[in-house]
Amino acid sequence: MKKLGIKFYERDQVIDIARELIGKILVTKVDGVCTSGRIVEAEAYQGVIDRACHGFGGRRTARNEHMYAPGGTAYVYICYGMHHLFNVVTNKPEVPDAVLIRGIDPLEGITTMLKRTRKKLVDRTLTRGPGNLSRALGITKLNSGLKLTGNTICIMDDGKMIPQHEIGCSKRIGVESAGEAANYCYRFYHKGNLFVSASPSK
Repeated sequence: MKKLGIKFYERDQVIDIARELIGKILVTKVDGVCTSGRIVEAEAYQGVIDRACHGFGGRRTARNEHMYAPGGTAYVYICYGMHHLFNVVTNKPEVPDAVLIRGIDPLEGITTMLKRTRKKLVDRTLTRGPGNLSRALGITKLNSGLKLTGNTICIMDDGKMIPQHEIGCSKRIGVESAGEAANYCYRFYHKGNLFVSASPSK
């Protein structure tokens, strides 16, 4: 496997990056323990022009500051006061484009994932949905701002290609209040995979 380099993230095509992340492997190393999973669902958020994005209109707060970091930075925020949601920052510095990782198919460190999530057996909820996958991989708000070219969190390419006809595209989830942007088909997923967070709708 090889780690994705900074040039992958620095591109100005966040939608293409979201699609290309399907099939890549998200890896964490927390307290010396490695966990990983193949990305099966991701959503693109197109910065200042995307009403569903935290950086819409150039909005800038303490919460979303890491969205304005260089491409290849982790942006983690807390949703509903409990779920830590992991995003991949893309593009150049000061451009708040990002990809939310919504689901992974678990690979390495499954015993550790079960302990973190307090589960006894692996089922689809282990890493299905952005909050669940962060919990399983040990990702928290404290990881926001880390470089994805480092060792704590990174994304790897093992050469496995998901055929294009197996990659679906739909509206994003949970952005119904974003006006016209709620209809943008910026969500990509591996069709038929058990760890995709919800059935697609258009």
